[in-house]
Parts: sequence; C-alpha cells; structure tokens
Amino acid sequence: MDARLTLRAVDIATDVRCPQAHPDGPEGFVPEPAEELRAAAMEPAAAQRFLAGRAALRRFAGDVLDLPASQLRSSYSCPQCGSGPGLSHGRPGFTHRGRPLPLLLSTARTGNWVLLAAVTSPGRGERLGVDAENPERVGFEGFDAVALSRAEGLTLAGLAGKALLRERARLWSRKEAWLKMTGEGLRVDPRTVAALEERGVRDLPSSATGLPASLVAAVALD
Repeated sequence: MDARLTLRAVDIATDVRCPQAHPDGPEGFVPEPAEELRAAAMEPAAAQRFLAGRAALRRFAGDVLDLPASQLRSSYSCPQCGSGPGLSHGRPGFTHRGRPLPLLLSTARTGNWVLLAAVTSPGRGERLGVDAENPERVGFEGFDAVALSRAEGLTLAGLAGKALLRERARLWSRKEAWLKMTGEGLRVDPRTVAALEERGVRDLPSSATGLPASLVAAVALD
C-alpha cells in the first residue's frame, strides 16, 4: 500500500465531535453556505449524517496536514459543474488561506460509518477514490444484472448466503472506488468497469481502515 495513504474510519453516531451526536455542531465546524443549502434539502436525519460526514472530513484533512480544521475552506470539483466553494458535491478538496491543500481526498459512507482517505504530496494528475459497502445492501434481486459484467457474474458461481453477498459487495466497492477516482461516478455503466482488472484498485482490510469486519472497502489510486 502507498505509504502516503492515510485512512480513518469514523462512526458518526458516536463521534462526540460530529453534529449528529451534538446538534449544536462540533467545536470549530461551521457548515459552509453550499453545505447548508444541500443539507436544507434533506430530511433532518439525513442532513445530520451529511453534516457529520463533512465535519469529519474537514477535521481529517486538517489532522493530516497539521492545520486547524476551522481555517480550511471547501473546494470541491466536478467534471460537469466546475470547482470552487460554491459546490457541495464532486471530488473533495480544501484551501487554506486561499491556497489549495497539497492533498488528495476521498470519502465513503455506509450507514453511520464514514471512511476517509488522503494522499499527501500527490503527483501531477494523480487521483484517489475510496469506497465502503455493507454486504447486506447488495442482496436484492437483479443486482448482478445491473452492477456486474457477465464475466464478474460467473465468478460468483457456487457462492451462496453471506459469502455471496460479501463477494458482491467487494466487487461493487472496487467499482465505486474506481469511478470516484476517475470522477465519472455512476454516469458510467458500472458493468463496464472491470472490478478485478482496473489498475490501482485494491481491497482494504478492516485492519487498515478501522471499519467493522462486517463491512468491505476498496481504494483506487492512479
């Protein structure tokens, strides 16, 4: 694994510095206008989880570079919408005193768990994506048909029960990590992403992420 990669798992249901646990918000975290606008369009519980995840991400970025989180300003980028403080979606990034941080960031959420990833001093054109999945969420009928290629579906032959769900989730997390890295997201048919062949995609064990062993995760760095 790349030595520059830092990972952190946060349980936003119990992290006392997140707004879901403390409605007044964590010390030093004030949502930015774009974040407030996006949260306002959500149901209250979803808005709390969203803001908790943003608080965790900002604090994480500050910790990685030893900067006060309260001094960081969001600067997201989207291939379709551009970049800057007015965006609340896309590839995450931050500025400090007007300068972009030398940091690649990616985040994933499943349930109340948020997985954060950072790469310091990235090379020109380098990209990062991370994903985490709960195998219980891929047990619906028709998953293979909409998410997996025919070849990937064949690799599941002979699996059943929890083993089948876990392998489905592993394949899906690798696809999601890749699509976050490229910035394309689900605008691309996930069946066209070769989960086991794309360069730079790796499974992440719970010992590396800090996530519960019941979840699966993957990272893409290229």
